[in-house]
Amino acid sequence: MAVAVMAYATSTGTRRNIEAMRKHGISLLITPTNTKAWPGMRYAIDNGAFGAWQSGREWAARPWLDLLRQYGERADWSVLPDIVHGGLESLALSLRYLQQVRDMSRLHLIAVQDGMAADDIRSHVGARVGIFVGGSTEWKERSLPVWGRLASEAGCYLHVGRVNTNRRIKLCAMAGADSFDGTSATRFAVTVPRIAAAAAQGAFLWDA
Repeated sequence: MAVAVMAYATSTGTRRNIEAMRKHGISLLITPTNTKAWPGMRYAIDNGAFGAWQSGREWAARPWLDLLRQYGERADWSVLPDIVHGGLESLALSLRYLQQVRDMSRLHLIAVQDGMAADDIRSHVGARVGIFVGGSTEWKERSLPVWGRLASEAGCYLHVGRVNTNRRIKLCAMAGADSFDGTSATRFAVTVPRIAAAAAQGAFLWDA
């Protein structure tokens, strides 16, 4: 039996891509700098920290909080603030915001980063707080089975960020991830059927 994984992709203003995503059941990931939630499509909320880090900008809480106030009630989940590659400092930031925003969305995810271990978050995850696997690519792939085991033990949601290849989708499925996100579908409509098929087949995929 295949282990399906749900796919998300960053929202886009390109209708061709959106229609392809809608047709193939790929949900949206909206961010403080990309807030387009298209009618009739499921969505989740990212905090925008990775995008800010990539562009060399300082992350600001207010746009994320505004987005959460507007869209959080209907979101599948929301990623708590984090620090890219920030280890336990990132976790401390996430936990500071958790109490403030707990009732703004039905499910919040703690982004795990390089240097964090399962025991660091074990007491914080459960039905309403899940795991978002961030961090560097090498660390993400190496530690993914650890987060999969913890999610299974705690009965919490598991999402993996920056997944754009069949091989990584397979790794997500093998770890028991509920979902993943990537930018391939956002940028190239022609990749949408491949991503959707890979997500549906999950752990039955060959490496690619």
